[in-house]
Amino acid sequence: MVKKINKIRELLKEKNPIIHSITNPISINQCANAIISVGAKPIMAEHPKEVEEITKTANALMLNLGNITDIRIESMKISSKTANQNNIPFVLDAVGVACSKLRKDFAFELLKKYSPAMIKGNYSEINALYYLDYTSKGVDTDLSLDTKNIAKISVKLAKKYNTIILASGKIDIITDGKRLVYIKNGTKQLSCITGTGCMLGALCASYLSVFNGIDAVITGSVVMGIAGEKSKTNKGNGTFLINLMDNISVISNEDIERYIDMEEIKIEEI
Repeated sequence: MVKKINKIRELLKEKNPIIHSITNPISINQCANAIISVGAKPIMAEHPKEVEEITKTANALMLNLGNITDIRIESMKISSKTANQNNIPFVLDAVGVACSKLRKDFAFELLKKYSPAMIKGNYSEINALYYLDYTSKGVDTDLSLDTKNIAKISVKLAKKYNTIILASGKIDIITDGKRLVYIKNGTKQLSCITGTGCMLGALCASYLSVFNGIDAVITGSVVMGIAGEKSKTNKGNGTFLINLMDNISVISNEDIERYIDMEEIKIEEI
């Protein structure tokens, strides 16, 4: 698996694809820089009159429901339709669907009409996409949710929507309904700065632009987790953020081999 991850990483650098991201202004700078750091090119267009044109030129699309607005809702509808019509993989990052009926309803509207290559959310958000009456406060994950139960739900959602599910948390759960993988890399400091979940979505979209399938998502999770571990600091959140951006950009094949903490689970055993 280490060889596959590093092959996907090198492929991204070789192809230098364009990633169109419609994301929230809270994390837009971090997402753009994360995309650049792994070897792709970001474009963050969100005006409804240009997103169809922009999406057509992209190699992947990332839609992030954070800080949603009427304009971004309109643009996401256009871009997701354009992506599907042109066989461009797109990521749906379901930020806040556990705390906002507007976002949950919109996520289901997109899922009913279009087929994302990946659905991402923290444990609470993935839980909310399965249990329609589930709600949570804010956009942070509900720490009472159990990894095994979220894994079961993720497998069911992956099969229902014929997609890859990434449930992010202390352990990232990744499944396409056939394989189930736990990525245990990371650090608590990732939750101390805003936008790290959005950056993870951007990284996965980047790798999906050059490689179709679950291994691209595994690559994004591993890169983010290891970079987080290597960035830990006692100096404070600002230094951690700088360290994180540095480490995403310089992570090596040797780092992947040395630090990867991955477990593949048999689906019938959960």
